[in-house]
Amino acid sequence: MRPDLRTLTFTLAIMLMLGWLFRVGQVVLLPVLIAIISLYVLASATNAMARLPIIGLLPAALRRIIALLVFTVAVVALFVYVIDTFAKVVMALPRYEENLDLLIVNTAALIGIDDRASWSSFYGATIGRLELQSIVPLLLSSLRGFGGTLFLVVLYAAFLMSERLHLATKLAIALDDPDRQTRTIELLERINERVGEYLSVKTLVNLILGAISYVIMLFLGIEFALFWAILIGLLNYIPYIGSMIGVIFPVLLSLAQFGSVSMGAAVLVALSAAQIFVAGYLEPRMMSRAFNLSPFVILLALAFWGALWGVSGAVLAVPLTATLVIILAEIEATRPIAIMLSGSGKV
Repeated sequence: MRPDLRTLTFTLAIMLMLGWLFRVGQVVLLPVLIAIISLYVLASATNAMARLPIIGLLPAALRRIIALLVFTVAVVALFVYVIDTFAKVVMALPRYEENLDLLIVNTAALIGIDDRASWSSFYGATIGRLELQSIVPLLLSSLRGFGGTLFLVVLYAAFLMSERLHLATKLAIALDDPDRQTRTIELLERINERVGEYLSVKTLVNLILGAISYVIMLFLGIEFALFWAILIGLLNYIPYIGSMIGVIFPVLLSLAQFGSVSMGAAVLVALSAAQIFVAGYLEPRMMSRAFNLSPFVILLALAFWGALWGVSGAVLAVPLTATLVIILAEIEATRPIAIMLSGSGKV
């Protein structure tokens, strides 16, 4: 076998093995990756607290503990809120079904479908067959898995934050060479700085988008506005598709809540305007350095991680890929790969 063909075969075999391991190890790897991303955001928050008037005087270790405690409280509050929202949605399902039924019948009459018997038959054979109550057991199972993942994320983040403090000492022992140790620490610091900057700014942008969306939905009277705002902020990690999905859910809820097409159109226009403002104006100005990815690479990452881990993989796809590009760009030997993965070649 020729050497280049042998290398290609080994590379493909390793990629297939890694893909299989990612698929099988989803339960273990997913909380770890989320914890690592959370750790970068927590580290940026700890550094930001150092610039505050009073909290900045506290020792760095105490600031890390405060950041971790705030993160833990936020995660617990999120889980409790999701459970509470789920219970309220279950109670509101019969009312939503009635509003949707009335909306569809009125729309059919508006476009000239006057034969009520034919429409009732069509409705019963299509939309009427969707029993929303049957979805409840599936959602309960998903919530149990969601709670377990959140618990592991908090646990892993706490231990990773503790391990990070001893990284320099362990590097000194492992390398046993002052020059190599210095170069390695400088490389890790550059990578951590760029990855932390990207993830913290992206998270801040998503929080701002969620807050704007919450105010809009609260003003329009959309039920469970905070829940949909949180969902919009999380889905904004997914480029292109995430923005559309984040808008569609509140629009559908407005149709079910009010039974009015005009209200659904108002929600669609308002939330889309917020998405355009954040993506087109705010985010480019908050990013101090370009973290551009090729559109093809983004779609490929979404397809790969989405196929492996579903919605969770799609949410993590771009942060993971952007982090990988940043790491490749900081290593001289792999910098050409990072340039090819970028959108404009600027890494």
